[in-house]
Amino acid sequence: MDEDALKKLVKLTQDGDLNSVKKHMQTCGLMDASRDKHFGRSGDTLVHYAARHGHVDILKFLIKEVGTDVEVYNNDYKRPLHEAASMGHRACVSYLLQEGAQVDCLKKADWTPLMMACTRRNLHVIRELLEHSADPFLRNKDGWSAFHIACREGDPRVVRYLLEVAPDVWRSESKTRRTPLHTSAMHGREEVVAILLERCDYTPDDKDSCGVTPFVDAVRNGHVSLARLLLEKHQASPTAADILGVQPVHQVAITGQEEALRFLVRELHVDVNQGATGLQFTSLHYAAKEGHVSTIKTLLDLGADLHVRDKKGRTALHMASMGQHAEAARTLLQLGLEDSQDASGTMARQLAKKPDIMQVFNCI
Repeated sequence: MDEDALKKLVKLTQDGDLNSVKKHMQTCGLMDASRDKHFGRSGDTLVHYAARHGHVDILKFLIKEVGTDVEVYNNDYKRPLHEAASMGHRACVSYLLQEGAQVDCLKKADWTPLMMACTRRNLHVIRELLEHSADPFLRNKDGWSAFHIACREGDPRVVRYLLEVAPDVWRSESKTRRTPLHTSAMHGREEVVAILLERCDYTPDDKDSCGVTPFVDAVRNGHVSLARLLLEKHQASPTAADILGVQPVHQVAITGQEEALRFLVRELHVDVNQGATGLQFTSLHYAAKEGHVSTIKTLLDLGADLHVRDKKGRTALHMASMGQHAEAARTLLQLGLEDSQDASGTMARQLAKKPDIMQVFNCI
């Protein structure tokens, strides 16, 4: 088998020139050789390439004249329908369904063509699949449905359409108990969140398996206007703790979302010095542990206490030292030098291991 000739055939298929594909096959005698040939590490066939690139005329030629199976799959169990759906090629999707492709075929991790289509926000393809009886309630190995994926991508038209054709599709949780509301809040899809709050019956402060609410997802990713929407339209709690007792004010310190910190403390009057359940870490402890220098300064502007200790007697300076965050330690020392001279400071020095952070203490 002429591998170079086959590679050229792949290139011609991707380029979409049907006449060149036919001529090359005939000249090199590749009609039979190419029918079930899988290429490269992915194991794609020519029909995968044609479907992925949207060349419906080549797709028809390969299926009708070359005789390639419409359900041929690659090494990830992707069918041509997955490829066409994921790239938003409606004509290819329609043709493959017409030729008997299974509308809910599964690729690796149990993704359906409808799920793939929802990653592209292509309403025409999504409509085509659903009109051919695609099941919007199917879930992949992580427990995500097509509706979860649509809410993550954030196209309001797609979300509304899915709710119209399957009104109960929102009643779905992933294997970690995350709802579509969690997903859209985390990704900042404010229009979608507004639709979900208006049309679906989500319980305020639904928690995933880690105890995280949609409000927490919004603020810890910096989506403040979306967090306001959840407060106003869904009565979300600004202090709902996760299973470790970590509250939103702590979460935003971990992720360094300073606008969200100001929102929680100044607008919602959340106590900046409250400790999380367990070790009683404050927001300042968390920011120092992560090495967020700018966040440390913002917290101090908001009234954070440098000298608050956790249950083990550690200050934020200890957290910066444990994390080997030299600039964070330097900032804390500059703002509270007395800590460097007492027992707490000695303990923090002992936690410093890397040369750059040891130098910080040596300069005091």
